[in-house]
Amino acid sequence: MATEQSPAEQAGPAKDGTGDPRRFLRTGRLESMPRRWRDKVAVTRYLAVQALPTLLEPISERELTDRLQQLADDPVGLRRALVDHGLVQRTRDGAEYWRTERTEYET
Repeated sequence: MATEQSPAEQAGPAKDGTGDPRRFLRTGRLESMPRRWRDKVAVTRYLAVQALPTLLEPISERELTDRLQQLADDPVGLRRALVDHGLVQRTRDGAEYWRTERTEYET
């Protein structure tokens, strides 16, 4: 009997040789950001899709932080990384966030 996988689980490893970013997660959560730059990028791209599955869907800062809290030990640091990597944009006052980039981890 086959188990059903989520779209992100079906995506598998990235094509740039970084491997599966889920290897940095423990019980589905990011405990600390990887050291290598390309691994950081892969992890943030993967978690961006997990936290914000709908492209361009605006959500409040509190909502995004709550979603990231389920995915990482440091949700504020992860939110900053998502913005720094250009995956997520925010209003000038930081009240709303939305994902602006498609990734290889989407269906």
